[in-house]
Amino acid sequence: MKRIVAVAVLLLSVALSFSPVAAADDLLKRMNEILQKLPAEGEYAIKAADLAKLIAEKKTDFLVVDVRVAPPAGPGQQGGKIPGSIWIPVDQILKDENIKKLPKDKKVILVCVTGQTTGLPILPLRALGYNVVYLKYGMSSWAKGYFGGQFIQKGVSEANYPTEP
Repeated sequence: MKRIVAVAVLLLSVALSFSPVAAADDLLKRMNEILQKLPAEGEYAIKAADLAKLIAEKKTDFLVVDVRVAPPAGPGQQGGKIPGSIWIPVDQILKDENIKKLPKDKKVILVCVTGQTTGLPILPLRALGYNVVYLKYGMSSWAKGYFGGQFIQKGVSEANYPTEP
C-alpha cells in the first residue's frame, strides 16, 4: 500500500509540474525576459529602406509576413505586396498550420498597414523562439501614397491636446 501511495504522490507531483499554472508562469517569465532585453536591443523594427536593400541584394535570411486582415491583392486593399512576402492574417498567425510556415532560422519581418498591428504577435512569437521584427510604419513606409500613411498624417495633424507636466 505504501508503494501505491508513493507512486500516486510521484505521479501527482509530475502532473502538477506540468499544470497550466506552471506553464503560464513559465510563459510570463519568458515574456518578461524578452521585455527586459528591449532597452539594450532597441526596437524590434526594420526600416523600409533596409528591407528594400535586403530584397535588392537577394538575401535569403529573412521572410516577410504580411499580417493585414485582408489579402494584399484583395478588394479595397491598397499598397500591393512586398516582393517575396507571404500573407497570414494577424488573427491567424499563431494557429498551428501558420506557425509551421515561420522559420526559426531566419528573421521574420511582419508587415501591416501602419506598423501598429504587427506589435500584437511579436511578443508571443519571440517567446516561442522566433527572431521577429516589424516593418517600421508598415506599408505606409513602403508604398507611396498608401492610405495608412494618410491616416497617420491626419491623426498627427489633429493632435493638439493639452498635456500635464
